[in-house]
Amino acid sequence: QVQVVESGGGLVQAGGSLRLSCAASGSISRLAAMGWYRQAPGKQRTLVARMFSGGSTNYADSVKGRFAISRDNAKNTVYLQMNSLKPEDTAVYYCNVAEGWSDYWGQGTQVTVSS
Repeated sequence: QVQVVESGGGLVQAGGSLRLSCAASGSISRLAAMGWYRQAPGKQRTLVARMFSGGSTNYADSVKGRFAISRDNAKNTVYLQMNSLKPEDTAVYYCNVAEGWSDYWGQGTQVTVSS
């Protein structure tokens, strides 16, 4: 089993910044990727940013140039630096850990951007 713990959400004004953290622990031996998804009320959960074990990344078009994903391999931790936040970035942000053939999710952290 893998445990996933997120932190760093909150309320920020438009144009501001937040940094999310996600730490994975437990039975980790074949970590394939770690990333962030978000879900706004009434909408589907969608990819925000993801980093694969080799270091390559994926970003949603809507966050390119504003968000940056990074990781600390020694700590099995991934970060999401969010700059120039917009009200449409408001959502619950979930960390996803792809370990072997399984996906693990955190409990989610709320990000609210006021206009």
